[in-house]
Amino acid sequence: MSNTFYIPNVLENWKWPRRINPHYLEVKAETAAWMRSFGAFSPKVQAANDICDFCLLSSLAYPFYDKERLRTICDLMGVFLLCDGCSDIADGDGVQEMVNTTMDALRNPHTPRPRGEWIGGEVTRQFWELGIKTASPQSQKRFIETFGSYMQAVAQHAADRTNKHTPTIEEYFKIRREDVGTKPVFTILELEMDLPDEAVNHPTIQELSVLAADMIILDNDMASYNSEQARGDDNYNVITIVMYQNKTDIQEAMNWVSEYHKELEEKFMDIYENKIPKFGKPVDEQLAQYVDGIGNWVRANYQWGFESERYFGKKGLEIQRTRWVTLMPKKCSKKIDPQHPDGSKLSSHVDVGSRATTVNV
Repeated sequence: MSNTFYIPNVLENWKWPRRINPHYLEVKAETAAWMRSFGAFSPKVQAANDICDFCLLSSLAYPFYDKERLRTICDLMGVFLLCDGCSDIADGDGVQEMVNTTMDALRNPHTPRPRGEWIGGEVTRQFWELGIKTASPQSQKRFIETFGSYMQAVAQHAADRTNKHTPTIEEYFKIRREDVGTKPVFTILELEMDLPDEAVNHPTIQELSVLAADMIILDNDMASYNSEQARGDDNYNVITIVMYQNKTDIQEAMNWVSEYHKELEEKFMDIYENKIPKFGKPVDEQLAQYVDGIGNWVRANYQWGFESERYFGKKGLEIQRTRWVTLMPKKCSKKIDPQHPDGSKLSSHVDVGSRATTVNV
């Protein structure tokens, strides 16, 4: 088997160019200080999270947002990171209690959290207490709905991981469309809008959202495959699933993903250019802005995969240019885990809802 593989440039002809919010660095500093104030991560894990730079992703995905709304999405990325990190180490009951705590905090953002509760409850409460100040009522309602679906999918992912279940390609997409987090972040596109349910929930708009989510999933998995296979955590990656299901090698799986990505792109653009439903002003103007934001999210996620150090370390821009990746040997797993770059492990149990309030290394 070759020790290199080629990542196809799936967005070579994508309509949306790279753009970044001018408030990026200022808001990044504010969100970082806010997250550190909880002491939820050890210094080593916090340093690894900083390398991922989810505020960069936020700033690429919402290039025209004002400072206040950009802060909302950057803070949300902190919530995602905390929930994802804790769900990776908690058992099934612990993850479900995380879900319950988080959703209760979202529904009651002005109510103090109980003493001794998992710190994620207070992080979520503060995020949403600030976020609703610049969010329309419709976007608030939909965010809570979509974030609830995301959290339940996280719980399902945790169960699959515990059971060592390797899904089929079809099963994988069904689950990942929920736990990849695109539904709540697409809702954030609505913060300053007042889109009615019939517009956002229209079957054509929903299909557009699914197509974008699937492209984001494919882009994530192509970028993350090398580090995941090196640490033995690639059974929940489309490259591995395609290799297993189609009995092929890495490069052929990458090529399969590239071809499928092109099909999704063509379907997306056909809808975007020809089939967006009309509802009359001002809904049509807001809906156009909303679907434009969905298209931009695909570009933003793709760029972030190369520009942050999450997947390729400091070689991301070089790999974006050359497209060639050297396969990491399994023995390197302790060096490349983005959550534990020093080879350390998180605690094997999280006492969600007990006196434990931090995640310790």
